[in-house]
Amino acid sequence: MAKIDLEALSIEELASLRDSATEKLAEKVAARQAELEAELEKLSQYGKPARKSLIAPPVAKARKSDDKKTDEPKEPVAKAA
Repeated sequence: MAKIDLEALSIEELASLRDSATEKLAEKVAARQAELEAELEKLSQYGKPARKSLIAPPVAKARKSDDKKTDEPKEPVAKAA
């Protein structure tokens, strides 16, 4: 690709270049998205995709400062269903 001397371009030419680049980028994004959706459709025949809701949320770790404050035994944290 040829280099463009941006310093030599006028404001109108720069704006036009920006618009052209934005349009081309949008076209490429749409084409790639269509490719990925087609690939996903092919892969979906092999099974259901994993649901995010089935993944257990991360368990919060107890802070060291919390352990030192009380001598009472702590109740275990209930696990997510």
